Amino acid sequence: MKKIRIAIAGVGNCASSLIQGIEYYRSVKEGDADNALGLMHHNIGGYRPEDIEVVAAFDVDVRKVNKSLKEAVFAKPNCTKIFYADIPDHAVKVQMGEILDGISPHMLDYPDDSRFIPADEKPCDVVKALRDSGADMLINYLPVGSEDATKYYANACIEAGVAFINCIPVFIASDDGWIKRFEDKGLPVVGDDIKSQVGATIIHRMLTKLFMDRGVKIKHTYQLNVGGNTDFLNMLNHSRLKSKKISKTEAVHSQVTHHLTGENIHIGPSDYVSWMNDNKVCFLRIEGNGFGNIPMHLEMRLSVEDSPNSAGVVIDAIRCCKIAKDRGIGGALISPSAYFMKHPKIQFSDEEAREMVEEFIAAKRDK
Repeated sequence: MKKIRIAIAGVGNCASSLIQGIEYYRSVKEGDADNALGLMHHNIGGYRPEDIEVVAAFDVDVRKVNKSLKEAVFAKPNCTKIFYADIPDHAVKVQMGEILDGISPHMLDYPDDSRFIPADEKPCDVVKALRDSGADMLINYLPVGSEDATKYYANACIEAGVAFINCIPVFIASDDGWIKRFEDKGLPVVGDDIKSQVGATIIHRMLTKLFMDRGVKIKHTYQLNVGGNTDFLNMLNHSRLKSKKISKTEAVHSQVTHHLTGENIHIGPSDYVSWMNDNKVCFLRIEGNGFGNIPMHLEMRLSVEDSPNSAGVVIDAIRCCKIAKDRGIGGALISPSAYFMKHPKIQFSDEEAREMVEEFIAAKRDK
């Protein structure tokens, strides 16, 4: 099989986990079942994780710009766990991207290693860089709230003839105007806002559907998240959270089959605790009424390493995007987006979305 050539916008914790994961699974020997665990699919359309190759990367932090990919993925403010340090010396150097709204102002003056330090560099020509790299697709890992910057990279992909996987809550793959632009160019787009492998959103969705299926009427629910990576620091600026809250709330609300007013469902980040690093803790509560209108409630605490938890999902999204490109399919990929993303164009239950993805992989479904 050919390689899957990817570009990355934002070489943060998520990019670090993805790149470590590609090399980790490359090192796993054939038949080593124990170490091959952790993937939803080891093979998608003939593509394995080790077939993914990073050919271009963009960032705006001085500790990453003009550095090799190997240096950049372990540079501050990245703080995710290092589970595979033997990253090869990539020929790829991180190029200076456009800042636009990619940095929240409060992060420039933060007094520890979590702060952003913008590079004093002229931004590169992203369209040219994508064309020159031969990238099949670009993975958008910019910070939450980077509306203008995400649209800039999405537009660059369209101009360069590159597919787009949008891992953040800016609405591209769920927006009719953007979908048509990608469709007109015959380019796949997957999004928006990546789900984790076993994270707060997918657990909240599954429990919500369980309550519905078992006849329990939900009255109130909340999901609060705490963490110590730059994603949580960035989200202390609540003005950047509008689309994030829409994305996470809709992902859960879509599984409720009765009317539930907005004041009775609260989903969003709660606080930043620097010493937690890339660990994320979710506190979840669902209150409802069951048989005989008797009240019940459920409380749950989930602790995960945030960035690796999403990397396995991105590896599947990349390979689904590639087989769509191989098949000449453009526009929003409905099945992969519904299963891998919080805010797809069309919401389905996770059970149904999983079946749709299996059909898409087997070429029994176009999108």
